[in-house]
Amino acid sequence: MGDIKQYWFVIRELTGREIKRKYARSYLGILWSVLQPLLFMLVMTLVFGVMFKGSIQNFPLYYLTGFLFWNLFEQISNSVMTVLVDNRDLLLRVKVPKNVFILSRCYTALVNELYSLLAYFPLLFLFGVKPNLKMLLFPIDITLCTFFGLGVGYILSILYVFFADIKYLYSVFLTMLMYLSAIFYPVEQVPMTMQMVINSNPVYCYMLFAREIMVYDTFPTAELWFKIVFWAVGAYLLGYLVFRRRENEVMQNI
Repeated sequence: MGDIKQYWFVIRELTGREIKRKYARSYLGILWSVLQPLLFMLVMTLVFGVMFKGSIQNFPLYYLTGFLFWNLFEQISNSVMTVLVDNRDLLLRVKVPKNVFILSRCYTALVNELYSLLAYFPLLFLFGVKPNLKMLLFPIDITLCTFFGLGVGYILSILYVFFADIKYLYSVFLTMLMYLSAIFYPVEQVPMTMQMVINSNPVYCYMLFAREIMVYDTFPTAELWFKIVFWAVGAYLLGYLVFRRRENEVMQNI
């Protein structure tokens, strides 16, 4: 919190630079953050909507809700992983805490997520979902998922400095994790052993929480509450501890 208050201007400037660089030479620019989830939803509905029509109620929203949380986690952890190496020159020239660069990438992912939500909420009501008080829990789910992704990102950012191949290994791991997150298929249709694995997947827990409160008007169970809080707090504390202990060695190996 101290870094955020003291270096908020720097974080905003770094975020603006990241967004401009991401959408450089693009005519639509930041609008792609709105269009991308919609296009993915359209494709997945055409491909899998008929297949799971009888087992997944409101498939487009089921998929889109899961995709938004997967995209948030993937963007945060992936972008934070390379931030120290990507900003090597700035780290050498400017006396700014390394944590500021981490937070700027996290903030960038949140900004992109907020733009994606501009398409999500109108679709909820377009598909007949009525507003309810449970939807007020949605920001809590977003916040906890952000802390989980940030905690993973802290660890990856240190590993990437010492072991660049972690980028490629993590890419393979993300692919596996995505298919174990039940983004586009019902958990009930896989074997019981696989169901246990999926229910232990932190990213799936955040997806499930959001689907219950946003799509199906169901209050999450105490077990699910425990899981999303446990993974967020545990991952963040572990990641920040690893980052603080090894950040002084970064400049020697970057």
